[in-house]
Amino acid sequence: MSSSHFDFTRRSLLLGGLGAAGLTLAPRSAWSQGRAETLLVVQELGPNSLDMQGVGSNQTVNGLAWNCYDRLLSYAAKALPDGTTSYDRAVLAPELAESWEVAADGMSCTFKLRKDATFHDGTKVTAKDVKWSFDRAVSVGGFPTFQMSAGSLEKPEQFVVVDDHTFRIDYIRKDKMLLFNVAVVVPFIINSELAKKNVTAEDPWALAWLKANEAGGGAYKVESWKPGTETILSRFDNWTCGPLPKIKRVIARDIPSAGTRRAMLERGDADLSSGFAPRDFDQLIKEGKVKVTGVPIPNALWYVALNTAKPPFDNVKLRQAIAWAMPYEQIQSSAFFGRAVPMYGGAAEVSKPVWPQPFPYVTDLDKAKALMKEAGLEGLETTLSLDAGTATVGEPTAILIQESLAKIGIKAGIEKIPGANWRTTLNKKELPMALNRFSGWLDYPEYYFYWNFHGRNSIFNISSYQSKEMDALIDKARFTTDAGEYESTVKAFIALCMREVPVVPLNQPIHDVAMQKAVSGYEFWFHREPDYRQFVKG
Repeated sequence: MSSSHFDFTRRSLLLGGLGAAGLTLAPRSAWSQGRAETLLVVQELGPNSLDMQGVGSNQTVNGLAWNCYDRLLSYAAKALPDGTTSYDRAVLAPELAESWEVAADGMSCTFKLRKDATFHDGTKVTAKDVKWSFDRAVSVGGFPTFQMSAGSLEKPEQFVVVDDHTFRIDYIRKDKMLLFNVAVVVPFIINSELAKKNVTAEDPWALAWLKANEAGGGAYKVESWKPGTETILSRFDNWTCGPLPKIKRVIARDIPSAGTRRAMLERGDADLSSGFAPRDFDQLIKEGKVKVTGVPIPNALWYVALNTAKPPFDNVKLRQAIAWAMPYEQIQSSAFFGRAVPMYGGAAEVSKPVWPQPFPYVTDLDKAKALMKEAGLEGLETTLSLDAGTATVGEPTAILIQESLAKIGIKAGIEKIPGANWRTTLNKKELPMALNRFSGWLDYPEYYFYWNFHGRNSIFNISSYQSKEMDALIDKARFTTDAGEYESTVKAFIALCMREVPVVPLNQPIHDVAMQKAVSGYEFWFHREPDYRQFVKG
């Protein structure tokens, strides 16, 4: 879009914003060229750190890590039926590693690194940097270390420097998710010599320094970062781990007001935004001023978690009663405006080893009341909690649930918990009922179940669900090499979940992104953040 298309007000707003970001007005032809190579993003919340492995890093930090750091491997792209492009969960692609080979015994993988790869400060990337980065990922604790363990990447001894450009991972067990886990956000490659200059005895992984400093070698580098205001990325022109991006500069503004962000998009003062309410996306699609692309998030659910470890929700009959009392269709139409895939009204028998899939429950208050009686309950008082940061869809959903549960004698007060405290509160496992959303980066049923329903894994098992039968089924599915056994095992643990109802699925969320019609190249990724390397304007 050239400057000739701007009216005075719109042009003034845009140029004023660019001036604040360090860009100055140039002659018309230079400005048009610069505008074509600059992506203007408006987002609800920017990164609260530059290190996604740090404690408390938020969702947008994943995107920063993805664009500013390399990983050994990535995923190939594939076209979806509607013309949208997405990552291909089943096909790995080279990134820092130009090739890789699994040993004949299946117990190690050797990676050959690109010899021309450098970090942003010009330092050559070596296998020592890769080892330090992997050692860090399995040692810092919290989510990064849990994520690595989901692919049987558990201890520094597994990571071996063969020579400057050869790195090996020794397996502690055969795990089909290991290499796919190498390609997620967590094991990004850090300039270890730079980082090690900033370690201390109390902080051996430079967490404090890397929170405020970027030490990568990815396609983009952090030009400036003003937490809560703006993040500017500039292209690293010496990047060799893929085709050089067309976009030279990304200016991402933090604008909490969805109304303001939507107005900027519709005026043409911004190129891209997400995080709107489903109602907004529904309207944007109908009005057609900008284009909206939406992809169902793989391995993701909106659900109500029931605390199975404490009365009264340790009673499976009560949990089933709640599943029959949920106002599914009202939630789908009035809270999500159809921008989600229903996860109710499915078949009584599990016929396919796929997740997510609809549970057999629908709204049936008579069945719910009968199960309440079987549970020995005439009524009860409880609390339904939700993340205040998701209140746009969460609050109307919670109100509809509250109204429906009241019809079977359950009085549920609604508690909104500040987003900054949500994960900490969930991890205490004290909430009786919680409206939550979870998505798994690796698109495997056993991966989702490992995180959410395995007794050994507490980080996302907010239902406190404990079942030796479930644990055994998840473990068998994770490590079996027999296709028939895998299919029957996955169907068995999904059926068990449907019977025991530690969570009541509502729907599979759709990740919607709105952008100018002149912007192309958007790819959906499991981490749900934009991959700026793919974008083109014109």
